[in-house]
Amino acid sequence: MYEDDTSKMKLLAVDDDRGTLAIFKSALTGLGLQIFTATTSETALDIIKAEHPQIVLLDLVLPEVHGFDLLDRILAVDPSTDVVLTTAHYSTESAVEAIQRGASDYLNKPIPIQRLQQRVGNLVNDWRRRSRGQRLDEELLDAYRFEGIIGRSPLMLEVFAKMRRVGPHFQTVLLTGQTGTGKELGAHALHGLSPHAGGAFGVCNCAAIPESLVESELFGHVRGSFTGAHQDKIGHFEYAHGGTLFLDEIGELPMAAQAKLLRAIQHQEIQRVGAPNTKKVNVKIVAATNVDLRVAVEQRRFREDLFFRLSMVEIHLPPLAERRDDLPLLLSYFVKMYSKRYNKPIRGFTRRAEGVLARYTWPGNVRELENMVGYSCMMSDGELIDVEHLPDRVKNAAARAEISSDAPLISLEVMQRLHARRVLSAVKGNKVKASEILGISRATLYRLIADKDETKDEAEAND
Repeated sequence: MYEDDTSKMKLLAVDDDRGTLAIFKSALTGLGLQIFTATTSETALDIIKAEHPQIVLLDLVLPEVHGFDLLDRILAVDPSTDVVLTTAHYSTESAVEAIQRGASDYLNKPIPIQRLQQRVGNLVNDWRRRSRGQRLDEELLDAYRFEGIIGRSPLMLEVFAKMRRVGPHFQTVLLTGQTGTGKELGAHALHGLSPHAGGAFGVCNCAAIPESLVESELFGHVRGSFTGAHQDKIGHFEYAHGGTLFLDEIGELPMAAQAKLLRAIQHQEIQRVGAPNTKKVNVKIVAATNVDLRVAVEQRRFREDLFFRLSMVEIHLPPLAERRDDLPLLLSYFVKMYSKRYNKPIRGFTRRAEGVLARYTWPGNVRELENMVGYSCMMSDGELIDVEHLPDRVKNAAARAEISSDAPLISLEVMQRLHARRVLSAVKGNKVKASEILGISRATLYRLIADKDETKDEAEAND
């Protein structure tokens, strides 16, 4: 977890010139950092593995190893480290390569004391903001958890409000939404809000029942009623008596069974297969579907009277793509859950991994998100999940989103400028956040978003 107290923040300066290290230490002492120094790559790596400094000032030219190689090894240990490369031999090419390889900045020696203090001070402030943001996310997890469902987006807050209103009163509710949006969690939430919360919660997956057994599964059977009925069996309705029955994938229920289901819901009365008598039940019904039942009614695949009975209250659970405000909270929740399950000290994602996840479309919704976090936690050996730990489908989809096959042929320079403006627009002009997503310094971002070529760039991209 990030520390908000800068006295606990650590900085490592790596340079073969002890005089330079003394200057760095003297200049940065006032920032309240715990400062370490190293004159060799081996010493530097030992300190990094033992102390995990948040900031590293790294000389590009060391006697035994090139600074880029050491940069790669530092980020392999901890991808969240802010590495600032320093050199007396500046070139545009090496600066660009440094940023592309994950450096936070690139400073030319001799570095003015004021500039050094300002740059390191900015990094300290960035860490402070991220520390506060992480603590806020943890508080928000508690504040925006509704009966086991997490969300703070306007769409989800509206869902919660609707559930809260109907929970104490409903007899039937229809939950709609794509696969993986959390319809079963929604059913649990409604059950918990109902007067039947102390009763059983039954689950029936209508799509998984063979057509010949639907009636038996729903209403039960008596011994000898059909071949294989060796003993009496209660159905889902009897099991959920005094509680709630969740009918998942209700649109897959055969037409023949729909009429009997309608009668059971209307009259709260069931009849076991092979039994001469009926039984009264008291069951709340929550049905769910990922198909449009109105279309199914028009196509005569679903009974209209059953649809109207079920949809007295209809609640739609939005896809994750429409509730992206919830993504940070959900990521935090699942990381916490899986790091505990796997007994790993994982505390989150690197900024570049967060950028990939922010661009992904999540076709499998929250279920896919959970599976992704679980996989990534298994793959990660450190405290942070980086791009390399993400599933291939997520990484590949992000790459395809950046370069589509029918995109116009434009120069790399123009593409970089257009993408920088696109990211900046997506984060509503927040240059700090945009530079983090892009993995570049704010100085580089300012250069990329210069207005002088904007019209020309757009014209070239639209040719």
